[in-house]
Amino acid sequence: MNVYQIIIFLFLSLSLKAQSPEAARKLLDEVSSTIASFDNLSFDFTYVLENRQENIRQETNGFATISGDLYKVNFLGNEQLFDGEKTYTIVPENEEVTISSPEEGDDFGINPSELLVFYKSGYAYQWDIKQNVLGRPIQFIKLIPNQENKDLKYLLLGIDMNRKTIYRLIEIASSETRTTLTLKNLKTNTILSPNFFTFDSSKYPDYYIND
Repeated sequence: MNVYQIIIFLFLSLSLKAQSPEAARKLLDEVSSTIASFDNLSFDFTYVLENRQENIRQETNGFATISGDLYKVNFLGNEQLFDGEKTYTIVPENEEVTISSPEEGDDFGINPSELLVFYKSGYAYQWDIKQNVLGRPIQFIKLIPNQENKDLKYLLLGIDMNRKTIYRLIEIASSETRTTLTLKNLKTNTILSPNFFTFDSSKYPDYYIND
């Protein structure tokens, strides 16, 4: 074994050690802990759905604010609010508000508070590629469902290594449909009004309230 082979062998050994499932889980836990330490955070996001085989690409922008389990999301012209007990989905186009409990499920499609905890069960972890995005190092972790999932092949979670926050979540479906959620303009510990996550029915006097 010559000196070049030794160097390559050592490099690969160090890389494999750094790319262990334990290292991936440790990084995810660190990110979750960092985000949970904020009183609140808000961010713009871009949601892209694409299937290259079907020549489909849809892109939508939104905005979210999270404080613990509470959240408010603006997406597709609608708003969803969770006050800790009930979920309020406000659809201006239909002049309708639907009130539901968390156990009834969520048809809105995005629950930002789950970004903190969804990975903690049901997945195996792999250290994946690292990219440079606008000068920021983004490390991807691959999450593979532990049980057979006819809808999901795997997830890729991109971590901003400078801030230890989530930058991007990519979902690869079994149908080869890919959805990408990219967080932008992340702000933390902003001043929110005391009733920021409270539904005020007086703002929707002509809306049909479906509870």
